[in-house]
Amino acid sequence: MIRILSILSIGLVLLSCGETYSKEEKTDFDKRIERYLKKKNIKCTRSSSGLYYKIVDPGEGDLIKLKDRVSFTYKGTFLNGKGFDERQEPVEFSVQTLIGAWKEVMLYLRPGGKAFIVTPPQLGYGEHDLDDIPPNSILVFELEVKSVL
Repeated sequence: MIRILSILSIGLVLLSCGETYSKEEKTDFDKRIERYLKKKNIKCTRSSSGLYYKIVDPGEGDLIKLKDRVSFTYKGTFLNGKGFDERQEPVEFSVQTLIGAWKEVMLYLRPGGKAFIVTPPQLGYGEHDLDDIPPNSILVFELEVKSVL
């Protein structure tokens, strides 16, 4: 199983590729995400970027900033519930180097914060085939910020 840690480092490169999706493709991603959320009876907010998120616990203290380093745990699944990665021991990254979805949600959180997000491909790994994550995958993550460094 490929680890998110091994592909986070290429996330910045992927984001710089200028990859875009048509309005129709983005609408299709939204419909698939909305069906998933309705089926699971989960209420999320949709951001202007297309990220669906629910702040489970905002945490305490100052909001996380782009320049911060964060220590966090996560669990990643596909819409069908199949897991592809999980970290129960905290990992540490600069917020600026995270995939778009994680970067965006981190800015809504504080130390100790928890979030549930549904990531459309344009905020995840896009059209790239990353072994355990097929191209154009919609990804579901549960994140918990352990500390801000």
